Amino acid sequence: MALEIRRADQSDRDAVARLLDEAFRTDPVSSWVFPDPEHRAAVHAKFLGVFVDVALEEGRIDYAVDGSAAALWLRVSAGDPEEEAAEDDVPARMRAAADPDNERCELVGRLTGEVHPTAEEHEYLLMIAVAPDRQGEGLGTELMRPVLERCDREGVPAYLEASSERSKGLYERLGWTFTGEAVRLPQGPLMWPMWRKPQGTAA
Repeated sequence: MALEIRRADQSDRDAVARLLDEAFRTDPVSSWVFPDPEHRAAVHAKFLGVFVDVALEEGRIDYAVDGSAAALWLRVSAGDPEEEAAEDDVPARMRAAADPDNERCELVGRLTGEVHPTAEEHEYLLMIAVAPDRQGEGLGTELMRPVLERCDREGVPAYLEASSERSKGLYERLGWTFTGEAVRLPQGPLMWPMWRKPQGTAA
C-alpha cells in the first residue's frame, strides 16, 4: 500500500518536531551535540523544532498522513546572498532555542553551511525522519519519491547531509553521491554532504 502524503502546516509543527526528536535521539550527530542522554531528552525537540519552523516558513514539509514520517525540504536558489544570510541565522536560532550555553548547537550548522553548494539552484533535504518503530519499511524512500521525481522532470539537482553510514548508503541507492568533502565535527562523527543530479533520459 502506497504511503499517503500530505503537506504539513503550522498545526502539525509540534507533532513533526516530536517525530524528529524520536527518530534522531540516538543519531551520531545529535549524540555529539548533546552528549548527556538525559539533557538530550530534555532539549532535543526544541533544537530540531527550529528546522521545522524554517521549513514551514521557507520550504515545505511532506508528512505521512499516519504521522509515521516527515521530510523537510527547502528550494535553495543559486548564489542568493539574502537567502544565504537567512540560512546563516539558523544555527544561532537553534542554539538560542535549545541550549544557549552549548556552542555545539551552533557549530554543527556553521560547519555544514560552509560546504553547502551555491552554484546551482537545488532542492535541499534538510531532514527526513521515520518513526523508530516503522524504520526499515521503505517509508523514507516513499516520502522522498515525489520530490525526486519532480527534480528529475524539471532537471533540478538535490542536496543533503547524511549523518550516519547507514543513511549514506540509503541515499546512494537513490542516486545521491558523496561530494568528496566530509564535515568532521570536532572530536565527533563525520557528516557526508551528498549531491544528486537529475536522473533519467533528460539528464
